Amino acid sequence: MGKKFALGKGLSALIPDDTQENIEGNNKMLIPINKIKGDKDQPRKTFDSEKIAELTESIKAHGIIQPLILRKETDEQYIIVAGERRWRAAKLAGVKDVPAIVMELSGRDILEISLIENIQRQDLNPIEEALAYKNLINDFKITQEELSKRIGKSRVAIANTMRLINLDKRVQQYIIEGIITEGHGRALLAISDEQIQYELAQQIIDEKLSVRDLERLIKRIKDKENNISPEEDKNDELNPYYKDIKNQLQNYFGTKVNISNKKNRGKIEIEYYSEDDLQRILDIINM
Repeated sequence: MGKKFALGKGLSALIPDDTQENIEGNNKMLIPINKIKGDKDQPRKTFDSEKIAELTESIKAHGIIQPLILRKETDEQYIIVAGERRWRAAKLAGVKDVPAIVMELSGRDILEISLIENIQRQDLNPIEEALAYKNLINDFKITQEELSKRIGKSRVAIANTMRLINLDKRVQQYIIEGIITEGHGRALLAISDEQIQYELAQQIIDEKLSVRDLERLIKRIKDKENNISPEEDKNDELNPYYKDIKNQLQNYFGTKVNISNKKNRGKIEIEYYSEDDLQRILDIINM
């Protein structure tokens, strides 16, 4: 497909170029709200009830300023491509007809527009975002690099977000609900045992651990597993130059990196936690 979508330029940037003329013309119309339904495949699954209530009051006072983007399913039914929050709030406000733009779109266009709109508004939680990336890659047989170009996010950022779906489902739910952060989730990926991931997530909540606290705790667990004493670990501590390199590499690869250095010789170890994770790292270094 030659159509390009862009990030950060407003909703018009999400719409393929060859549909712009239709939109500028007479494609905007009022559609009965009872003829519209949500898209079961849309990336966003959770909606903040307080924000919906605020939007409902705004619609009561000012109406719907930005039209919904719809696709026609039948003569009597339309599916939402973009604007589900407005549709939900409009129903609560008692609105009978909503302004909309009806477009002919492929399945890929629909998923991309819906994903990008939600990313622009920061409406997706990290797990929804990860699943949306996975769906685009799997359903349309594209690479992370191709996805990166289409949605305006770096391949590394996409890969790091997608790794979150390797977490224990209970931990994923904590991230969805905002009980623990995406940073906590990334740190927990250093633990392969899902039950231990969950127990550590409980400890994060009970003890209000920061991401840095969690990383130190995981390091102690790993050192214990590898029979590394605190004194040995202290002696092996990296100087600031190598620490900075280590941190940069960890941010770049989205996984734990170890550097050992003795007399200006050493080794770099990049950890992975599954075959998919290994392939992700190989993709990053173009192997």
